[in-house]
Amino acid sequence: MHTNIHFTKKPKGPKMLLVAFMVLFNAIGLAQPPKKNLNIVFIGNSITYGARLANPATEAPPVAVVAWLRLQPAVGEVAWSNQGKSGATTVDFLPSSSVLFNKVEKAARNFTGQHALLMFSIMLGTNDSAIQGPNGSPVSPEGYRQNLKRITDSLLSEFPGCIIIFQRPIWYTPNTYNHSKYLREGLSRLQTYFPQIDRLAAAYAVTNPKRVFTGDKKGFKYFRKHYLTDLQAEQGQQGAFYLHPNKKGASILGELWGRSIDKILRKNNL
Repeated sequence: MHTNIHFTKKPKGPKMLLVAFMVLFNAIGLAQPPKKNLNIVFIGNSITYGARLANPATEAPPVAVVAWLRLQPAVGEVAWSNQGKSGATTVDFLPSSSVLFNKVEKAARNFTGQHALLMFSIMLGTNDSAIQGPNGSPVSPEGYRQNLKRITDSLLSEFPGCIIIFQRPIWYTPNTYNHSKYLREGLSRLQTYFPQIDRLAAAYAVTNPKRVFTGDKKGFKYFRKHYLTDLQAEQGQQGAFYLHPNKKGASILGELWGRSIDKILRKNNL
């Protein structure tokens, strides 16, 4: 676009500088890339769902993700669906299990027709790590990776062009034992999933460039340090334990996820 400016007299001094600045400002504004609209399906367990919060619909981590992203200069409209399911493992979300995966598919299809980047944010592993209780637990590190791969392969096949982000599971106290048994063994197992997430994302970087990424890695350490203020105290079979974020913790976790999503978008020019 060309802007023609006519003067009866040649501007001098500050006036000329002001006009030059205005022309430059307009040119920079015209060069700004359009904002990216996002459609996000959140896949997870009770933490993603917002269990034990007063109002999960307004306080769960995905709510904070969306609120944070909408404030970012490169992000436009953000539509979203929270498909977190209490007690869910990677086994529950396998395409062959159909029930939860079908809900994820339906949520993604509901975005069809909108001009936006489809994204799946996945945080699973807490229930996989349990000693007993949740479906399929305990899930081995290799089994965890294979389950994530099956889920991811199906999503990439069904929704070409989508982005998938693996968010690391967060810390819980080593005495965690409600109706399911986690304890120190479960917490140790949970951490063996982290290299599997990184390994899987690295493999997809070769086979499906700019489609699958590792997201937040800070949440685990953050909640280990701030569990008394950011996780909820729950009574279990080995005393009070901390597993689910409270309102403050859910907001913090959502912002961590949001920051990871924004960083991935900007770094990869998506």
